[in-house]
Amino acid sequence: MEEELVVQLAPESSAPKEGFFLVRIVKEIWREITFGVGTWGALRPLIAAALAAVPFFFLGQHFNRQHRRGVEWGFLQIPLALTIILWFGLYFWSIFDAWRDAVAAMGSPQDQS
Repeated sequence: MEEELVVQLAPESSAPKEGFFLVRIVKEIWREITFGVGTWGALRPLIAAALAAVPFFFLGQHFNRQHRRGVEWGFLQIPLALTIILWFGLYFWSIFDAWRDAVAAMGSPQDQS
């Protein structure tokens, strides 16, 4: 018994609008950066560490979608600022923590959609 497969292609619609196409490209690049997929995903720990290097804001934790930790550390830095040594400890720990969480998120499929 032989089966015959028939493939029909839908006629191509008009080309996508240039502005819409650019938005889709930017959206895809952002998804690749933040979800840890492919080449862009390899940059995720570096971006998280670079954002965490901005003092006082803990942007690396927010980049890793750990907003509660970023806010808590923001409040924690107020009393630690009175002792400069402890504040620098929190600052350097936040950079390391953002990098570590970004590396861990690269292997976890929970954020990918």
